[in-house]
This record gives sequence, structure tokens and C-alpha cells, in this order.
Amino acid sequence: MKIQDKLYYSISEVSELTGLEPFVLRYWEKEFSKLRPSKSPRGQRIYQKKDIEVVRLIKKLLYDEKFTIEGAKNRLNREKEELKKVSFDKGFVDQIKKELADLKKILKS
Repeated sequence: MKIQDKLYYSISEVSELTGLEPFVLRYWEKEFSKLRPSKSPRGQRIYQKKDIEVVRLIKKLLYDEKFTIEGAKNRLNREKEELKKVSFDKGFVDQIKKELADLKKILKS
């Protein structure tokens, strides 16, 4: 099911979008540190689009790829570490921009 363009979703909406029972979502919140929806002033869970993406990824790992809870946690943590390795520091990006600007000047002349 396609995620609507909204800022926040209730647990019942997420349940409907993902085909998971609310108790499963609440359990996964305890098990997966990557899944932490905010809470409204009244204490209700409010999910954002990124939270729903995490739920769908966890569901895929557990249900489709047959990972255990621990295996899925490890996989999510490993992906997080790989993303950190790929991200560039600001100095490196600034240096590349400068070199590209210099190259552009050379090519124009």
C-alpha cells in the first residue's frame, strides 16, 4: 500500500499500511533502536514516513528474508555503519567543489 503524503501517522494507520498488528509494532519499538516514533502530548505514538520505511524494512527482513530478531538487528546496525563510511566530511566536499570550479575556469579559457 502506498504511503500518503502526511506529516504524522497513528499506529492504526501504520498497522493498516504495513499489514501488521499494533502489538507487533509496539514490540518492535522495544527490540529495534532504529524504530522510535515520537509521542504526542497525550502519549499517543506518532509515526513519520521514515518510521514506516523502517517498519517495512524490518518486516522484509523478518518475514521475507527469514531473519531472526537478532539477525535483523545486526543487519540494520551493519547498514547504519556502512552508511557512515560512505558519508563524506564537509572539508572533502568543499575541496571537490573548489577543484571543479577551477576546472570549469580552465575549460572556459
